[in-house]
Amino acid sequence: MAKRQVKLVFPQTLIKEPVTYQMAKQYKVVFNIRRARVTESVGEMLIELEGAEEDLDKAVAFFESKGVAVEPVTGDVVSP
Repeated sequence: MAKRQVKLVFPQTLIKEPVTYQMAKQYKVVFNIRRARVTESVGEMLIELEGAEEDLDKAVAFFESKGVAVEPVTGDVVSP
């Protein structure tokens, strides 16, 4: 199983939508929320995705198709 850490930036229109749940239900990808911050105008989430490399690619494409910005993260996101 491959792992990938990404930062997701949700626009205001998607803050209350279960986009991450929808992704996990559609693809064989397990996610672990490492950090999250939600304001009235934007939502940010640092997550670790785990699954087959092909499924991770599909998960990232799913987020992008919904309008979520996806940025790769290096290092441990919970360390200072």
